[in-house]
Amino acid sequence: MLAYDYPLLGLLWTMLMVFLWVAWIILLIRVFADIFRSHDMGGWGKALWSIFVIVVPFLGVFVYLIARGSGMVERDVRSAQASEAAFQDYVRQTAGTQSSTADELSKLAALRDQGVLTADEFEAKKASLLA
Repeated sequence: MLAYDYPLLGLLWTMLMVFLWVAWIILLIRVFADIFRSHDMGGWGKALWSIFVIVVPFLGVFVYLIARGSGMVERDVRSAQASEAAFQDYVRQTAGTQSSTADELSKLAALRDQGVLTADEFEAKKASLLA
């Protein structure tokens, strides 16, 4: 009642309601994503949790968070660690490719300095490595 007597309070009340609605939608999406991402739950369990969350949304989401909330955190952490490991492997692989090219060039230079390769052969192999 008081909020509509003062326009600024009405605006703040509307902003609060929109924020809570958006937070609720995000929480609902996270719960559904976790239900279907969970590997420790069978198909019937996923179906029952989904029906419970759809039929009684507020109670279903809150019960799910209480019952399986710690598992959500563990699955998120495992997913983040797997992504980080994949990124680190990619970086190592990419960096390793560049260092092997430098190693090959140094080996070719050593062979040229020893007289095994001529200058023309060295330049041809160097061009093929850098291409």
